[in-house]
Amino acid sequence: MEQDDSASANDRAPGEHRDGQHSIRSYLLGFGLAGVLTLASFWAAQTGFVYAPAVPILLAALAVGQMGVHLVFFLHISSGPEDTNNILALAFGVFVVGLIVFGSMLIMANLNANMMPAGQLMQM
Repeated sequence: MEQDDSASANDRAPGEHRDGQHSIRSYLLGFGLAGVLTLASFWAAQTGFVYAPAVPILLAALAVGQMGVHLVFFLHISSGPEDTNNILALAFGVFVVGLIVFGSMLIMANLNANMMPAGQLMQM
């Protein structure tokens, strides 16, 4: 069976290119979205329109959105079947970095809790 190329062109994920060529339009769209998200982050941090305790949550959401833009438009990781290994490698890398960061924080908190007070150190 023949496949209609015009219909298959519309079935792509953003940032996915089947011919191996990444168009300048895709890069400019990603650059524009990244710029908008960056400006929105600065605006959210400096404005009084956002409820103050919600600012860190808004900044985290904007950061996750910007990571998504970078993954799709600059690293060209899409949900296509040929990108499964890339997604798994990225997930494993995030897991390892998270394990190291949170494990180090846990160890430092334990060391801090078990540390001798400074007044007792001077008397020894």
